[in-house]
Amino acid sequence: MKNSIEALNKAFESRVRLGIMSILMVAESVDFGTLKAELKITDGNIASHISALEKLEYINVKKQFIGKKPNTTYIITAKGRKAFTLHIHALEKIIKQTL
Repeated sequence: MKNSIEALNKAFESRVRLGIMSILMVAESVDFGTLKAELKITDGNIASHISALEKLEYINVKKQFIGKKPNTTYIITAKGRKAFTLHIHALEKIIKQTL
């Protein structure tokens, strides 16, 4: 069995990825503009983190047009929800051990 530190998921070490996953855990879906505004980061920065999370199959990216405007929406996958929940539980365990 892994100790608490080993149970942490390296995919969520970045504050941006942690933020993306936190937002997606409570929202059914989030569009690019909302995610960017909530996290206060640049287009390029968010795109690289989204790409990494998508590659791990933790999120799905849905691209569509609303009228003539492109719209990108992000949705957490079951795999992503499970991985993030395990990561949060590991963090909680570490915190409890230090109190």
